[in-house]
Amino acid sequence: MTDISTEVTGLKVRSPAMLAAGVLGTTGTSLRRIAVSGAGAVVTKSLGVQPSEGHPGPNLVEVDCGFLNAMGLPNPSCAAFLDEMDAAREAGVPIIASVIGRNAEEFSGAARLMGGADALELNVSCPHAERGYGASICSDPDLLADIVRSVKGSVKIPVWVKLPPYVDKITELGIISEKNGADAVVAINTVPAMAIDINTGMPILGNITGGLSGPAIKPISLKCTYDLYKALKIPVISVGGIAGWEDAVEFIMAGAAAVQVGSALHNNIDIFREIETGIKAYLEEKGMTLEAMRGIAHRKT
Repeated sequence: MTDISTEVTGLKVRSPAMLAAGVLGTTGTSLRRIAVSGAGAVVTKSLGVQPSEGHPGPNLVEVDCGFLNAMGLPNPSCAAFLDEMDAAREAGVPIIASVIGRNAEEFSGAARLMGGADALELNVSCPHAERGYGASICSDPDLLADIVRSVKGSVKIPVWVKLPPYVDKITELGIISEKNGADAVVAINTVPAMAIDINTGMPILGNITGGLSGPAIKPISLKCTYDLYKALKIPVISVGGIAGWEDAVEFIMAGAAAVQVGSALHNNIDIFREIETGIKAYLEEKGMTLEAMRGIAHRKT
């Protein structure tokens, strides 16, 4: 069948479908399981220099249009995760370490600790992080620039920047990331949202608000991908609402170099194989290559 292996920031991946951060990326065993299930690459949970317990529960709730989560970036610390990285390497696919911090110093410290990964993903976009982390970073363009520049100067592996769903200024954030050395951008993180229990009148999540993922955010993510591809020279890796091969094709047509899958795993561990098989069959039917399909939505406008 058609070969859909591709290269993203110098990393060879057998399929453009990757595991998204924060989903089954908590142990080496879970990362290896996803790789064996067909993922082209895997992204770890977000890790910082210091351990964190995250927010009090409830942390996750299913809603009609997807999932709400307010984990609060719980993590054992980069140093404590290194053994898990060793276990994950047995899967034989690229491992991308997601790292967090409040400033350039913390991000660079985490980056150096995770320098054995194949690439880094800078989480500057979590909508439910503790104050000073996550999306608050992107409200300060100078801080974002400083973080990207500092991390790039601290490691020799590719650096990806995961952006928030700020449709009105995501290209601006992408350009800042690119100008300061980012090798790719990842779009998008979850969308700020909440749910209320009508029996108690209380917010369901322990943190009150969280981030929405799943099918509801796909159109937002798709527009962000389209806009970023048009504005940047570096690759765009898409995430948000990808639940099947048709979604993956749509994002690649919008310009995605690769896609990440998260919420769709809740009831389908075989999603990566299905995406791979579906893309191959589609390309064969159309007599097209993966590269020819990428960004075709721009060529037809």
